[in-house]
Amino acid sequence: MKLKIVLICLLTLGFLSSCNSKKQVVHTKHKTPPTEKKVVATEKRTPTVKTIEVKQSIATSTIEYINTYKDVAMKEMREFKIPASITLAQGIIESTSGNSELTKRSNNHFGIKCHKGWEGNSTLHDDDEKGECFRVYEDPFISYRDHSLFLTTRSRYANLFTLKDGDYVGWAQGLSEAGYATDRRYPAKLIGLIEKYDLHKYDAEVLGIPFEKVENMSLAQHIVVKGDTLYNISKRYGLTVEELKKINELASNEISIGQELNITK
Repeated sequence: MKLKIVLICLLTLGFLSSCNSKKQVVHTKHKTPPTEKKVVATEKRTPTVKTIEVKQSIATSTIEYINTYKDVAMKEMREFKIPASITLAQGIIESTSGNSELTKRSNNHFGIKCHKGWEGNSTLHDDDEKGECFRVYEDPFISYRDHSLFLTTRSRYANLFTLKDGDYVGWAQGLSEAGYATDRRYPAKLIGLIEKYDLHKYDAEVLGIPFEKVENMSLAQHIVVKGDTLYNISKRYGLTVEELKKINELASNEISIGQELNITK
């Protein structure tokens, strides 16, 4: 009996020892998360500088303008009797030889405002007043035609069409007197451009007469003819009577036929 009990105890101890030997200890390793490194860009990029050749010669751009529109100016002269020289000179001044902001966005080459009755497209532009309404054309050549219609359909310009064909000096003065522009030097500017670029040669071509070059005498000097007064001479060249007298050192308003008057300061 005692032997049986001893055997049972030995078997029990053996079983427990076997279980303990099979147990394994599992060690869990915790991985430390990698430290995030923030990279700050410190490199400065040098901006690329491009050198642009600016071609902004007034003479060149004006010549290009004349070559582009001389034919349409002569065409309008044949149909409406407006000197091609005047049309071109006005286009040069009013559009800055096609480079003005207004002209670029509206094809308006003559600074014609909307006025009553205009049903076409329009744009706002600061001129004599802020935000004035100006006409917009699909094509610059339409602007030239509208310029002709504008002058021929308004009574205030009627006297211009009684002048001798090709009388650009009379037209320059008449446009100013009729209120086309507020600049009192407008006639002198028109005449100066016409004679500087020989624009009146296109008038001669339309009229079929020989072209006679003028050496800018109209702007530099005026020879008094019958009917001249200091007042109408000053008006013609955009001066006041007092300015004309001062330039010529005149003590009175008396002038004589054949007298030479300087008209530039």
